[in-house]
Amino acid sequence: METKLSDQSETSPKLSRSGQNTSLTLLEQIRARDESAWETVIELYRPLVLHWCCRWGVVREDGDDILQNVFRAAAHKLPTFRRDRPGDTFRGWLRGITRYELLQFFRRNGKQPKASGGTENLELFEQIADPFDATPDDSVDPPEELDGLYHRAVELTRLDFENSTWQAFERTALDGNSSTVVAEQLGMTSAAVRKAKSRVLRRLKELIGDLVD
Repeated sequence: METKLSDQSETSPKLSRSGQNTSLTLLEQIRARDESAWETVIELYRPLVLHWCCRWGVVREDGDDILQNVFRAAAHKLPTFRRDRPGDTFRGWLRGITRYELLQFFRRNGKQPKASGGTENLELFEQIADPFDATPDDSVDPPEELDGLYHRAVELTRLDFENSTWQAFERTALDGNSSTVVAEQLGMTSAAVRKAKSRVLRRLKELIGDLVD
């Protein structure tokens, strides 16, 4: 992915992988024109954008081209993204950009998107059963796609913590074990395990909560 926020060379805080400047959220970093942060956003959302393209019947080769256009447009429109209203999400905002780019793609190529039931050659675009219509519970995105997004987000913070802290978080929050069981496994107290879990969850929220909520 070659999409850039700016062609200018700017100095800005880096992602927390370097162990420094970890107070900024990922959203704040991309708004500060941090190229590495933007690459992280692409890493987070690339599979989901391709999934949206697939739902419209777009083949992978065309999907890669649309993907470039989506992130190019997102970089340009980033100042317009707001979370002023309940339900505003980065995912929903990016989905709207993707929908626009998909419609432009079909119009340029004189094609019709496939409806959710598989019917082709619809009479008008306005009659398309839009797979991007938002629902309050975000059920438009399959659980496995959202799980993949959250998993990628979790992995972004892994290098911020010592192995024992991460293991405590992973075995409780991700694997579903009790703090008592994990404490015995890791030779820690239950309180220390709970604290470790809380630290990682708090860091996740600080860093990428604006982008994956």
